[in-house]
Amino acid sequence: METPRHKILWADDEIDLLRSHHMYLNERGYEVTPVSNGEDALEIFAKERFDLVLLDEMMPGLDGLSTLEQLKHRDPNVPVIMITKNEEEHLMDEAIGRRIDDYLTKPVNPSQIFMACKKILDARQIRQSQAGQAYVTRSQQIRDWLSGDITWRTWIDIHRMLCEWDIEISRLGDASLQPMIEEQRRECNHEFVRFVEGNYPRWVKDENDSPPLSVDVVSETLAPHLESGVQTYFIVIDCLRLDHWMILEPMISEFFNVQREYHYSVLPTATPYSRNALFSGLFPLEIAAKYRELWSPTVGKDDETSLNRHEHRFLDDQIKDMGIELKGDSRYVKVIDPEEGRSLARKADSMAEVPLVAVVYNFLDMLVHGRSHSALLKEIAPDERGFRSLVLSWFENSSLFELLKKLARSGAHVVITTDHGAVRARQATLVHGDRQTSTSLRYKHGKNLRCEAKDAIRIDKPETYGLPPSGLGANYIIAKEDYFFVYPTKFNEYSRQYRDSFQHGGISLEEMILPVATLIPK
Repeated sequence: METPRHKILWADDEIDLLRSHHMYLNERGYEVTPVSNGEDALEIFAKERFDLVLLDEMMPGLDGLSTLEQLKHRDPNVPVIMITKNEEEHLMDEAIGRRIDDYLTKPVNPSQIFMACKKILDARQIRQSQAGQAYVTRSQQIRDWLSGDITWRTWIDIHRMLCEWDIEISRLGDASLQPMIEEQRRECNHEFVRFVEGNYPRWVKDENDSPPLSVDVVSETLAPHLESGVQTYFIVIDCLRLDHWMILEPMISEFFNVQREYHYSVLPTATPYSRNALFSGLFPLEIAAKYRELWSPTVGKDDETSLNRHEHRFLDDQIKDMGIELKGDSRYVKVIDPEEGRSLARKADSMAEVPLVAVVYNFLDMLVHGRSHSALLKEIAPDERGFRSLVLSWFENSSLFELLKKLARSGAHVVITTDHGAVRARQATLVHGDRQTSTSLRYKHGKNLRCEAKDAIRIDKPETYGLPPSGLGANYIIAKEDYFFVYPTKFNEYSRQYRDSFQHGGISLEEMILPVATLIPK
């Protein structure tokens, strides 16, 4: 079957002089309909469908910009390339403001026109045709890394590459490559768990031989801004995955110069542990020792309202222990509903003299938990691609984006990170414990916990993982890869309920390797 030809409408008052251009395009698979003025272009456009419009800016009668406005009114999505003899910048700005897709200055040769059309009409098809081979090359590179002497830095590169490809394939809509990427991600997560299990106790013992962990973010990334005296916002977006940040970063980079770095979450990758480690600069074992009356794994059974009430104090104490003196008191805000977020954005100008504003945004974590119980959210975000789309939609309309745009104008520096990510839990595994066992699906602590060794890490000596002991005979278990814990009672029912839900607390690339972004206003 012959490939359908792209249809191009070309309006130019010197159209008869451009026949060689039309022939050049026709020979390369484009069907050109030439007209000599804007009125004829609009009349034909009303009767036929075109894939692209080439539009001369200076035509007698209805000029190019006026024609453009009416074309966009009839079909806002039709691509338009403006061609003009006028090189004045204000005209170019006006045309771009009216949503043209490209801008060419006369005289133009046939190959220029062809390349401009090809870039708009065939870019997606070209990227799709080349994506398969490019992915094979990248996939082999990852396999070479896995077979070599792998380090924590290599795992960051692997996770970044997998995220980039997942996003690109989603944009292209190439379903054939998706299973390959998912299978390689599963293979990588299997090896990553082995790597973490073999190295994490050593990281806890010797931080000089470890990747940047949750406990290092404030001292390594936030502190230099505080020492410089510039107002700084420290923003923690609960449960933000690396692929989520990657789709938000282009929007943010319109207003800031963005420097992206990475850190590893401490274990378990859950708010009570990882976020407190972030704010305090201490492992959970050290937090429990220093703040014995405020924090321990037995307080509130991991209830966030019990274990995460002291983040402001932890952060202030960490800054003080580093010897940094702020010119004024810091401010701490936890945003758990839209009105709180809007209120913070409104007050940003009035807080210009506050040296440090720490903000926690809980939306994504609430979304993750809510999705487990909502058929509608599962339909909207059935997989990683849907989850990213939902995150992007939230951010575009969020008070957080409004706040960031204000901060870009104020000159404040911003450090954005997260406490942990989330993984799509697909495999249920049996766990045995008593009624006092914690309720999380990806990690648990309690007495005499038992599970399949291939599915989870059992930690009988919590101190080696930087975790506080919680009584005689107590231990921790942390799920590997994409497993989640289910008790024998109602195993099938709960397996069905939580399979394909996004969870955190375990060991996976998605939960552990996280972005830390420094934003400097442009």
